[in-house]
Amino acid sequence: MVNRFVLNETSYHGAGAIQMIPEEIKARDFKKVFLASDPDLLKFGVTKKVTDLLDAAAIPYEIYSDIKPNPTIENVQHGVQCFKDSGADCIVAIGGGSSMDTSKAIGIIVANPEFADVRSLEGVAPTKKPAVPIIAVPTTAGTAAEVTINYVITDAEKNRKMVCVDVHDIPVVAVVDPDMMSTMPKGLTAATGMDALTHAIEGYITKGAWALSDMFHLKAIEIISKNLRGAVDNTPEGREGMALGQYVAGMGFSNVGLGIVHSMAHPLGALYDTPHGVANAIILPTVMAYNAPATGDKYRDIAKAMGVAGTESMTIEEARKAAIDAVKQLSQDVGIPADLKEIVKPEDVQFLAESAYADACRPGNPRDTSVEEIKELYLSLM
Repeated sequence: MVNRFVLNETSYHGAGAIQMIPEEIKARDFKKVFLASDPDLLKFGVTKKVTDLLDAAAIPYEIYSDIKPNPTIENVQHGVQCFKDSGADCIVAIGGGSSMDTSKAIGIIVANPEFADVRSLEGVAPTKKPAVPIIAVPTTAGTAAEVTINYVITDAEKNRKMVCVDVHDIPVVAVVDPDMMSTMPKGLTAATGMDALTHAIEGYITKGAWALSDMFHLKAIEIISKNLRGAVDNTPEGREGMALGQYVAGMGFSNVGLGIVHSMAHPLGALYDTPHGVANAIILPTVMAYNAPATGDKYRDIAKAMGVAGTESMTIEEARKAAIDAVKQLSQDVGIPADLKEIVKPEDVQFLAESAYADACRPGNPRDTSVEEIKELYLSLM
């Protein structure tokens, strides 16, 4: 069997990494930047940390801020037109998954105009050309969109999220600077951090997992478990640890896929605008228990990576419970709700289950499932 691994051409890590952005732009001979960032980051001066560097280097740019959580087809279409009008030749994406996902879709369509219908990008689209070059600057420690070949766009008309997978969309440069994440409020830090943990755990147990991806995922679980509580308390060490941990998780799952935690979370975001990390965190322990029979001894490794003592002497059932309990405890410690009671309406459960089953992440789940079983999982969380 042949396994493929796709990563950024270049990545920078550590406090002050954004200083490298002008250097990368000039080294690649880009003439004008299309700077994609959401309105809140502009309002609170986070984007300015980068535009100040561009100004000092006399690099022209145009700002695009029609970006919102769970970006829509319309956001992308507007962005494509704005990019064409701007005369830019590269994109600097500043923000969380929303900014980077929007930028990926814009970059793909501009380079591959035959995919102007955004819906045609769902799944694994047969694009021919790399996206407009993207320099991705995450401001949250969770999605790892700066290192993945995935992006998610909401089809508001159909109340569903489209998962798009394309090796041509990966940013050429990732700039992972924990200082860009220091203004995240506690709730967002917790949600994005649990998203990163979900990436690492699902990536470790997915059907596509293999030795190289396992290495990244186990290390990511360890780093995230050690640092998320500190990041929520806004310690420099916690922020730096989470910036690295979420990126390492992205290096893995981007190449091997995920599972039904993400499949079940995506419809919640599309229908209720539920923050993606919150949805993942609520669903993760329940789906871990459901998947346990199909995971061999892997939960023992997860428990150990999360700092659980004595895993070597546990039975397989004890190790599985220990891993699930460790996830529950971390989620509780950072303030994530325990269930979906305040989110899901009973009359929507059938639609949610059907949407989750149709989701692109579902085939990677270690345990084969059905619409009815996913429905029962939703109901158990209500």
